[in-house]
Amino acid sequence: MLKKFEIDPVIAQKIEALLLQMTLAEKIGQMTQVRHFDDISMEEIKTRLIGSVIHTQGPLPGNNAAEWQAKFFEMQKLALDTRLGIPLLFGVDAVHGQNTYEGATIFPHNIGLGATRNAELVQKAASITAIESKATGFNWVFSPCVAIPFNEKWGRVYEAFSESPEITAELTRASVRGHQGQAGQIEVMATAKHFIGDGATDFGVEGGNVSLKQEEVLELLLLPYQTAIEEGVGSIMASFNTLNGISMHAHKGMITGLLKNKLNFDGIVVSDWKAYSRFGKNDIINAGIDMVMAVDGDLDLFQDGVREGVLNGEIAQERIDDAVRRILRQKFRLGLFGNPYPDKSLIGQIGKKEHRDLARQAVRESLVLLKNENDTLPLKKEARIVVVGEFGDNSGLQSGGWTVNWQGTTENYKGATTILEGIKRFSTEEVYYDPDGSATIEDVDVALIVVGENPYAEFFGDIGGEMNLFQLTLSEAHQNYITTYADKGIKTVVLLISGRPMVVTQQINQSDAFVAGWLPGSEGDGIAEVLFGEYDFKGSLPHSWPKSEDDYSGKYGPNFWDSSIQALFPIGFGLKYHKLL
Repeated sequence: MLKKFEIDPVIAQKIEALLLQMTLAEKIGQMTQVRHFDDISMEEIKTRLIGSVIHTQGPLPGNNAAEWQAKFFEMQKLALDTRLGIPLLFGVDAVHGQNTYEGATIFPHNIGLGATRNAELVQKAASITAIESKATGFNWVFSPCVAIPFNEKWGRVYEAFSESPEITAELTRASVRGHQGQAGQIEVMATAKHFIGDGATDFGVEGGNVSLKQEEVLELLLLPYQTAIEEGVGSIMASFNTLNGISMHAHKGMITGLLKNKLNFDGIVVSDWKAYSRFGKNDIINAGIDMVMAVDGDLDLFQDGVREGVLNGEIAQERIDDAVRRILRQKFRLGLFGNPYPDKSLIGQIGKKEHRDLARQAVRESLVLLKNENDTLPLKKEARIVVVGEFGDNSGLQSGGWTVNWQGTTENYKGATTILEGIKRFSTEEVYYDPDGSATIEDVDVALIVVGENPYAEFFGDIGGEMNLFQLTLSEAHQNYITTYADKGIKTVVLLISGRPMVVTQQINQSDAFVAGWLPGSEGDGIAEVLFGEYDFKGSLPHSWPKSEDDYSGKYGPNFWDSSIQALFPIGFGLKYHKLL
């Protein structure tokens, strides 16, 4: 009997037979990933012998799922019309649901799932993501992110499960299993990313340098990758960061020596965005990168450069064959040679009630109660309530980056429910809404003040980075929302919508109750179910919570493995109604 995801000897023979037939151009084509717009024309799928297509920010494949599938069907047909008829991989950044498709089920970002500690739930969420990704034409997702964040200034903290390697590893296993299935043919190919050190850069800089010692990297960062490999993950994405000054994309010791040789990873090592021109051209191929995102003008540079590198001996033919063998292996595991086209019958699965119910459960279990003085929560259904702040009735703001657009959206989107809608569903009294904190609503029992961070993704969210658009504290306007209502003597419940723990010590002190809501996604009404006591709080902190901005004067913030900085709340903290978890 074959072990989980072990390649059938017959398939292995087919791969070797294909390799023997392939020209150098066909092999380089298999190593090429392009966007379905801008980078190529449709016909170039065939003439450039493309191996993979990525969909990301930019023009959509169509107006609905049927049109998306039709576009990818057309591309696949072009690939199958080439001499050897090798099918395409279609990749998408589906990091919390199929978040590039408006109307899909959007789960809490990984930081929220980390707060649930519920591996079964994470596996089910990943399985739904796989279904809805397949329904829109994809067979490869760039998820899960298995980073270990050391500094909340990093703009991708919310993409990771936890600062704990053990929690991250457990949920990584569940995510890979959910995306790919547990045995036999893979549902969609999952991607563990970004190898290695993306969250551990000095001062939390996206793509910065990791100055940890080698043994610290192995001790603190490697476990989730080992777990993903044990679970049969199909691909691993290289990281933008450097490791003690060496670009990870060009780090042969880590990619080939550790990942491929020592850990026996037999899947695809895929580059990140535009890596060929950014991180050393043929150096990244020699380091062990198998498939390259040849985007934004890199296509000719990559294909011509690799061809010349092989012909002049800079790149060994064996290195090219290793890359192509890995790519073909995953295409066989996905069953693409026998069933290459999208499944129209899956379209009706997108955003269906059962999927949204599971996402709502994830929202409920992700919420972390940090304070609840005098049993302010749960809210009484007959209480007069005002919901304060623009985040209270905006599904885009509550969902964060990688939602509809790369940088997220500040507008409501199709199929989602807002926090205000949830409050109205449970309250038996009129619910007031004060979107900008300017209303003089005093005849209420409770003010639910929803504050947080506007959506961001990648380096745009770095605090103190090149964009410098965000801060560790709340904006002055959001601080004023809380002060205004607290000063009126109204019971104040603060709900923080954020992609990371923030410095909110003063606001916690001002409030009667304080809830970390993370980035809940499309099912905002799940928050109301807990606030009204239909369900108890279950979430516990996936990160240490900072007490002041001084906590970030060094390379890292408060962290469970670094006792030099005392956190306001330790990892694992979380209240339930009337007692500690």
